[in-house]
Amino acid sequence: MKKIVFPAFALCLSMLTPASALAASTHEDLQDRVDAAKLVLDQILTTPDNTIPLNILNMARCVAVIPSLKKGAFLVGAEYGRGLVTCRTGHGWSAPAFITLAGGSFGFQAGGQATDLVLVAVNDHGFQDLLKSKFKLGGDVAASAGPVGRNSQAATDWKMSAELLTYSRSKGLFAGVDLNGVSVTQSTDDTETYYGVAHSFESILKGDVAVPDGAVAFVRTVAHAFLDAKANH
Repeated sequence: MKKIVFPAFALCLSMLTPASALAASTHEDLQDRVDAAKLVLDQILTTPDNTIPLNILNMARCVAVIPSLKKGAFLVGAEYGRGLVTCRTGHGWSAPAFITLAGGSFGFQAGGQATDLVLVAVNDHGFQDLLKSKFKLGGDVAASAGPVGRNSQAATDWKMSAELLTYSRSKGLFAGVDLNGVSVTQSTDDTETYYGVAHSFESILKGDVAVPDGAVAFVRTVAHAFLDAKANH
């Protein structure tokens, strides 16, 4: 079995990521990613019956968006995506830092699809996790599929031990998703390319770095969602 599964997994990853994973991102690539993340949030947050509950938005410490996570399968599943994260500070929401999400899941599947992912850190532990260079959901970090619906009754039923709540959106369907086993890594090269200079994740996510003009709309979308939740919760 090992002779079949592991080469298949490697093949699946190579088919998914030859251009995006191996080639360095340009500033234009990263700006497209920021714009795509904003669009994902706009579409999710404007559908009250199919969105993140108000009480979760109200307690959100950080919000990460991975637009168009690539998923494929050939004997095993493979996942790879790049996105960005912003965190709440004492004076608003931080400039974005870039992250990479990768993992694989065994299972006999066929075909592939693109899925948008949203991760919400709901306490300070979740924020501290994002300052690590790499961590694994469900292993290093307690993660749970998040409840859905503006005033979802299930919003009080998720595991209180969770540090991150995870969501997916595919073909218009938004729902909580189990991402246990998936790794999240700081994309230091992408972050440096976007800002033009090296900044630590801590300095960015704690609000010590000004929001670039190209990321203002994304950060403003997150900030408005938080203020709306605070006002209506």
